[in-house]
This record gives sequence, structure tokens and C-alpha cells, in this order.
Amino acid sequence: MMTSDQILLIKKSWKVFRSIDPLVIGDVFYGKLFHDHPDLRRMFPKDMNDLYRKFMDMMSSLIGRLDHLQEKYEDIKAMGNRHAHYGVRKEHYEAVGVALLWTLERGLGHDWTDEVLHAWQALYVEISTMMIEASTSLPSN
Repeated sequence: MMTSDQILLIKKSWKVFRSIDPLVIGDVFYGKLFHDHPDLRRMFPKDMNDLYRKFMDMMSSLIGRLDHLQEKYEDIKAMGNRHAHYGVRKEHYEAVGVALLWTLERGLGHDWTDEVLHAWQALYVEISTMMIEASTSLPSN
């Protein structure tokens, strides 16, 4: 569970990213993910521009509701189910978390502190846990 201070740090740091073109952020984030895990590239469309925008919209939506994240539980659960249908497995979440934190660190520069890191880690653990739980509750094919 995130603290109110962590929520404030996340919201403040995300404001920086909202002012950057989603195509740039998406390219950096997915570029890092695919560099570290080239095998994951096959799970994504050739043209990633729409996905870059969806990623930023999803992040902005979640961060906008951090004070009431449980209200987004059904949306997060649905996102976990969608990702499971795309072939995302539990072990992929760690790679995504590393790419996300790396992207945030690059974007925030000197504003990336241990406190900001720990806040984003707490958020990612909370959301990814919800998504994994939702995806593992799906019936097997």
C-alpha cells in the first residue's frame, strides 16, 4: 500500500512526463524493454505509435486516481486479463517494471531520488500484483 507522500511524489513526477510527446516516451520505454528482452518484440504490433499513446493514457488515468486506486481495480483487472490473452506471463512483469523505472529515471534526471524510486516501485508492485492475480484467475484453454 502506498503512502500519501508516495502518491504525491508519483503525481508530481508524472507531470513532467505528461508534457512530453507520448511517442518519445513510448519509444524510450519500449526500446529499453525490447533491448533487454528482444524475444518480447514479437508480442507487439509492427507500428507502435497507437500503443505508445495508449500506454501514456493508461498511466495518466491510473496516476490521476492514485488516491482511490481501488476504484480502478476492475479496470486494472481487465487490463491484466487482456495482457494474459496477448501472451503476457507473470515473469514478464519484472522486465516491464525495470523498463518503466529506467524510463522514469532518464526522464526525471536530477529529480529522480531514492524516495521517488521507492514510490514508483510501490505503485508498480501494487498494479502488477493486481494484474497478475487477475490473469492467473483466468480459466486455462
